[in-house]
Amino acid sequence: MKTKLIPCLALAFLALASCEKKETEAKVTEATPAPSLETYFTDEAIAGGLPISEAGTTAKPGDEIVIHGLVMGREKVFVDGRASFLLGDRTKLTPCNAVPGDECATPWDACCDSKETKRGNIASIQILGEDGRVLSGEIRGIHGLKELSDVTVTGTVADQSTADSLIINATRIHVGKQ
Repeated sequence: MKTKLIPCLALAFLALASCEKKETEAKVTEATPAPSLETYFTDEAIAGGLPISEAGTTAKPGDEIVIHGLVMGREKVFVDGRASFLLGDRTKLTPCNAVPGDECATPWDACCDSKETKRGNIASIQILGEDGRVLSGEIRGIHGLKELSDVTVTGTVADQSTADSLIINATRIHVGKQ
């Protein structure tokens, strides 16, 4: 009986070890660390910066560009779990807290502006990994980045960008002091 039990236990152990090894290998490939989002931020002011309305009509996919604006444009301006946010043209859009008497709970949504006004005056800012995909991680809070932050971004106009939907692949981000 012992002679049959030992080979059975050995086979069971090998089967479990084999499964455990596959699970570990899968975890390693899923958990490839992304570069720190912190490295994309700078404390030094970035000179220049076009308003989004101007950049959207002059910049073409592949162009290096510097834009400037406020984190605003919709109620939800940060993409959960991703290094992406919206930047609104401060010369064209009005946050609700700048409207006298407006008690809006989410002034960054620019709900006082029409959809037509918002079109072409909001840019999507994203940080891409080496694989060309938006990096995972929470970007809100890095260097004080939050709703209505004054931000200057250096980056490349994305291939899928249009005049009405400017998309910037950020390489440097400066959050102004509030």
